Amino acid sequence: MTEVRIRPMLPDDVAAAEQISDEAFYELDARTYPRDWPAPERRTPEHTGRWISRTLRFLENDPGGCWVAEDETGVVGFATSFVREQVWCLATYAVRPGLQGQGVGARLLAAADAYGAHCAGGLLSASVDPRAVRRYWRAGFELHPQMLLRGRVDRRRLAAPEGVRDGRPDDVALMDAIARDLRGGGHGPDHAGLAEMARPLVAETRSGRGFAYTDGARLAVLAATDEATARSLLWACLASAGEEYLVPHVTGANLWAVDVGMSAGLELAQSGYLGVRGMAPPTPYVHNGALL
Repeated sequence: MTEVRIRPMLPDDVAAAEQISDEAFYELDARTYPRDWPAPERRTPEHTGRWISRTLRFLENDPGGCWVAEDETGVVGFATSFVREQVWCLATYAVRPGLQGQGVGARLLAAADAYGAHCAGGLLSASVDPRAVRRYWRAGFELHPQMLLRGRVDRRRLAAPEGVRDGRPDDVALMDAIARDLRGGGHGPDHAGLAEMARPLVAETRSGRGFAYTDGARLAVLAATDEATARSLLWACLASAGEEYLVPHVTGANLWAVDVGMSAGLELAQSGYLGVRGMAPPTPYVHNGALL
């Protein structure tokens, strides 16, 4: 094996990191997806553009959390992470297929993890790759199985959501206060990335407050002060769904989301893990895979 060095990520590395991410996760999906799921697909140009934009923002806001592995051929792996107040989040990391299992990933994770050493809590969303899962476990993360809900919404079963409206720019402080109570830090600059992929909704109900980002096909994130408000938000997302809808990253601490999704006719499946360190799985909360 040629010598691999770990160094801080630079803007010129982002395109190569995106290609490695696409290759690694496509290869993993091809190996692990259940037979009755749709065949995995490579990223679309739109998805690639959002990935690059998001990663450039990580470099701008959290350069100390972004690292690459490099050998004589160029970049062969990367890790991106960020700190939001008192919580460290691993956004994503990957090693080029064919070089995995040689210690490169462990070194990348250690470099990114050191950036959040002062944080009280940690979050990451993991695939089912057993090597990565073991690495997270060794780093002190409790691993909680994730579920997802997917399929066509049965509109005959939709419940009328209470107190839900479109989000506004002046709602960001409210959104961050809710997320801070749930996970130890607001989303801060990550609202720009969330807004790129979905539109914001805000709920102000008799029991509490909450927010969600949805694009009509997929829930990007959902957070609330109480379960009743979370349910109203998810019903509103389902009411605006297109032909198919996906609710990913549902943990056992958020079975209210399973109740809503199953009531709306969606199918339930398992997918990956939420890793938490120094905290319990947030609830009521459906996290984002990269922006947590």
